[in-house]
Amino acid sequence: MKRHSLPTATAFAATTALLLTACGSGDGNPKANDKIAGVDRESTGSATPGASASDNAGRPDVALPKDLSDKFEGWSTGDAAKDAALADVRRKVDSTNYAIAGGDAELPALGVYYSGTALADAGDWVTSIVKDGYSITGVNRYYNAKIDLFDSASAGVVYCEDQSKAFAKDRKTGKVIKTAVTAKSYVLYSTRLEKNEKGV
Repeated sequence: MKRHSLPTATAFAATTALLLTACGSGDGNPKANDKIAGVDRESTGSATPGASASDNAGRPDVALPKDLSDKFEGWSTGDAAKDAALADVRRKVDSTNYAIAGGDAELPALGVYYSGTALADAGDWVTSIVKDGYSITGVNRYYNAKIDLFDSASAGVVYCEDQSKAFAKDRKTGKVIKTAVTAKSYVLYSTRLEKNEKGV
């Protein structure tokens, strides 16, 4: 999926996306990109965290369309606090991709996982993609997640995304716009999290 026509799900305001070779083989060879050093392909996590993690904090259930999936590999540390934060990052990714696929910049779920300027940027970004006539389809793979808890209410998370099997889709025709797999198909994200009063 090309960056300029369909940016990835969390690249705005409080989230900086940097392309680094650490997230891919960098040789542009699809076969080589299928196996990335340090990633256990068998440890695929669920795209949506379990209901027990949602409790009563107002986290909405988001179901991606059948032609789109977010795969999270190795997003478990065994530490309850870290895993709770990572679960909300996963929900944030799902919600943003759902908003893009559905063309809904006012999706309430965005307000659960973004606030302030980041929320405004998220809405503007979804709107710009819809105005350009695109949706998304395929598989986004998220892996190599690393988390650092700063204190009880904030954390930093770095993770990679493999977009080699995710593509833009024309909203009117449904045509999938496939692009070649290159080093730009692998993106590194660095984001800061702040826990709100509801515990999200």
